[in-house]
Amino acid sequence: MRIDDALRLARETELDLVEVAPGGRPPVCKLMDYGKFKYESAVKEREARRNQVNSVIKEMKLRPKIDPHDYDTKKGHIERFLSAGDKVKVTIMFRGREQSRPELGLRLLTRLAGDVAELGVVESAPKQDGRNMIMVLAPVRRKVDIRNARLAQESA
Repeated sequence: MRIDDALRLARETELDLVEVAPGGRPPVCKLMDYGKFKYESAVKEREARRNQVNSVIKEMKLRPKIDPHDYDTKKGHIERFLSAGDKVKVTIMFRGREQSRPELGLRLLTRLAGDVAELGVVESAPKQDGRNMIMVLAPVRRKVDIRNARLAQESA
């Protein structure tokens, strides 16, 4: 259709002539209410932003020679973070002669990963970073799913 005819048709129907694909041969245009289109796209964007979930990384610091009760307490915190849908960065800090025994930290991190296996998976394997050994645990369930389940429980 010629441009003059398309513009006349748009005026008659009180719509806007919007160029959809300018790179096409011939260029593709569409008759639409452009103001309504902009409003609906803004509403969709706002809705998507509202449903977006911020990923939070919590950090838990341990030492290689940790007491069993302290280990259980820290493990409880990690389980709480994972069940809430947050990632957990577990750091083991080595001091002095502990630095010559990184296998102690590796053993502790693998034990911790096994203890929280039903709530989280190892996202990045334990690796030595100077005086620290770091491992990242990710929740098994996504934060969006956890939030939706919680909202469903509250409404029921």
